[in-house]
Parts: sequence; structure tokens; C-alpha cells
Amino acid sequence: MNKRMIAYVLGLLLLCEAGLLLLPLFVCLIYSEPVIASFLVTIGILIVAGLILARFKPKDKTIFARDGLVIVSLGWILLSLFGALPFFISGEIPNYLDALFETVSGFTTTGASILTDVEALSKSILFWRSFTHWIGGMGVLVFVMAVLPLAGGGGDLHLMRAESPGPSVSKLVPRSNKTARILYGIYLAMTVTEIVLLLIGGMPLFDSITIAFGTAGTGGFGVLNSSIASYSKFCQIVVTVFMTLFGINFNIYFLLIFRKFKSALKSSELWCYLGIMATAIITITINIRNYFDNIFEAFHHAAFQVSSVMTTTGFSTADFDKWPEMSRTILLMVMCIGACAGSTGGGFKVSRVILLLKYAKKTVRSLTHPRSVKTITFDGQRVTNETFQGTIGFFIVYVIIFAVSLLIVSADKNDLVTDFSSIVATFNNIGPGLGKVGPTGNYSSYNSLSEIVFIIDMLLGRLEIFPIICLLTPPIHKKHFRKKL
Repeated sequence: MNKRMIAYVLGLLLLCEAGLLLLPLFVCLIYSEPVIASFLVTIGILIVAGLILARFKPKDKTIFARDGLVIVSLGWILLSLFGALPFFISGEIPNYLDALFETVSGFTTTGASILTDVEALSKSILFWRSFTHWIGGMGVLVFVMAVLPLAGGGGDLHLMRAESPGPSVSKLVPRSNKTARILYGIYLAMTVTEIVLLLIGGMPLFDSITIAFGTAGTGGFGVLNSSIASYSKFCQIVVTVFMTLFGINFNIYFLLIFRKFKSALKSSELWCYLGIMATAIITITINIRNYFDNIFEAFHHAAFQVSSVMTTTGFSTADFDKWPEMSRTILLMVMCIGACAGSTGGGFKVSRVILLLKYAKKTVRSLTHPRSVKTITFDGQRVTNETFQGTIGFFIVYVIIFAVSLLIVSADKNDLVTDFSSIVATFNNIGPGLGKVGPTGNYSSYNSLSEIVFIIDMLLGRLEIFPIICLLTPPIHKKHFRKKL
């Protein structure tokens, strides 16, 4: 492992977070709020810690695959530990574990909250809370790479693969830092477009910016206790559309920008994602039609909630926990499926679901026709055994972590629906679940142990398990490996 390079990149990451905190500090100055010291102290601590880690620039800038996983996992943990300080120092979240929960929920774009009254928070703290969604959506290391190249020998790509959600990540162009710039350019352009449309719909500027941050990062932190329900229908439709758009693989947008329409439109993951979403919306609309004045109103809320939970955003316009069992079950299912790989959304990912179904079909075919040889393809490309093994391995570890988390949380004496959906919501980075953690509830009723489990699950879900596992697993030394051979 290149420890000096790992320390150097982590130092840059902390300095980057210090720079990002200047935005909520600016908001604090605009509104003349008394919490300015919390941002200044945090920025000072980050600068000192960042300079200590980054002071010795390594001669060897090579980042290997394992180094990339360690940098990403340690980086997100450090970002969260330091990012919680403004909440804690300001006293607006006086318990540090609660502040850490809120921060991890923000950076991982989960949107789960322990707050019972978000409107009681100062504007600058609310801004930082929502801004963490935008930072975490595309990934802060991808942001750093967009500004400057970090490594040689393909090291930047190892960082992108470790931080970006989905079973596979590739460069859009030959240089990884240029790929990062393209991704963030698309991300920023879509965010600004949503802000403008929300302003046209009559939403206040502060609300438009923070809601756009939550939509872009598919996070779901609102600035009102009613989430999105208090805004106009036009604004709710805008948010619905953009939640859906941010749940699509950003490679599709790259292909569209460069007029490669045929390649973009042949994506089986895209059509499967839209197909699942459309089916869920139509089914739920029919199921809840008697809960609203007319079918159009039912369709509006069904579309919003399906888009919200499938993209793992977590905004709400209605209390879907009071909907019929069929609708709640469908919402729980699409929560688990999640968005597309390479998007800002969480969940298991549509591409993995497709791969598992293809593998199941292959297994059944081999049982009925043992001598047949069939090559499985995905969007015209052959799927390797390594890809299948990686997907199956991810699924097995996913189920084990889910089961262990549910077992620990169940000791907290809440009902099964609440416990089960809370793990689904945190592990898949959704936010609201069902029962006590539904769209009108929060996670404040859980004890400290459960909070720690949720924090770990949110990080595991956002980083897709393996970077965190790699951090906890000792490396295999070459000498030890040779002895075994």
C-alpha cells in the first residue's frame, strides 16, 4: 500500500471540505446568524488536519486498487466526522452521535433524520445539511479529481470505481480527470436548471437551492417539516421529473450530449428502470384512487412517491404509510431495487437485478439443456464470469449485512415493520421507511446502538460494501502468500 499517497489524498480531501464549508459560512453572514463560530472553528480544524496529512507530497503517486478502496472508505468516514462539527458546536444538534447520524445521512444521500423540527434550525445549518447531499451525490473524490489529477498509472480510475455506485464504472474519455469534469458539468447544469424551474414555480430562492441539492444528490433533506407537500403542484412535478432524471446512469447523458443517440437508447438498464417505475406508478394509482379527489391527483402523488423511493431520494408529498398494503409493498420493493448504476441514486441497482435474472435464467437453462452453451450479453457486450461472480458475491454479503443489522436493531423494541423498513431505508440510502420512520416520522426513537448500526449501514450502502470491508481486512503480504504456495 502507498501509505504516503493515501495520507496525501486524505489531506486534500479535508482541505476540500474546508473550502466547501465557505458556502454555508457565506449564508450565515447573509442572514446574520449567531452560529458563525461553528463554521469558523470547523474550517480551522479541517485546514490544520488537512495540511498535516498533505504536507509531504509523495514522489510515487501510484494508487492501486486496494489503495483506492481504502482512500474512499477513510475519506468518507473523515468527511462525516468533521462534517458533523457545525451541527454539534452550534448546539443545534447537541448530541454528537445524533449530529454524526445527520451528517452521514447527508453525505450518503440517505435523508434519514433524527430531527423532529427541521424548521427550528438556522438557515446556514439547513444549507450545510442539504449541501452534504449535493457533495455526496456525485462523490467528493470525483470533485477533487475534476479539479486536479491525483494519481498516475490508472489510480484516478480506481478512486472513481471505489466511490461511484454500480457494478462497473468506466472512463467516458481517456483521461479520468476529464471524465470527472464532464460528470460534474452535467451534474451542475442539471442542478441549476432545476433551481431555475423551481423559482419559476414560485418557490423561494433558499428553498429552491436546498431542494435542488436534495434532488440532485437523491438525498431528500427538506427545509420544511412537510417536506415537499407545502409547495405548488408545478414545483412537485419539477421535483418528480428531476428525481427520475438523476436516477439515470450519467453515461446516458454523456452519449446524448455527443449525439450518440443510438448507443444511449439501446441501454437495457434505462428501459428496465423506466419500465419498473411506470408499472409501479400505474398500479399504485389504481390502488389509491379512492384516497384522493380524482384519478389525476392519485397519479400525481403515486408518480412523486415512486420516483422518490426508487431513486432513493426520500422526499414526500403525502403520508404513503397510510396507503393500502399493496401500495406500501410495491414502494418497499422499488426501494430495494433502487436506481441505475452510475447515477446519484442508491439501492441494489437495476443493472444488478438484470444480471441476477440473466444468471438465474442461464442456471435453469443449463438444468434443462445441460449440453447447450449460451453466451449472455448485456447491451450487446458479453458478460464475463467475473462480473457474475461479483454480482452474486455482492448479493450474498448484502443479505448477510441486512440480516445482522435487522437482528441488532430488533432489540430496540420497535415493531417489525418499523425495524425492517428502517434497515431497508438506511442500507439503500432512501431515508423514510414505514411505521415510526415513515414520511411523517423520524429515527429519534432509536437508541445509540441502533444509530451506530444505521450509520454503518448508510456508509456501506453508499460505498457499496466492499470499500469498507477492504478497510477492515488486513492486506495479504507477498511473503506470506509465497509461504502458503
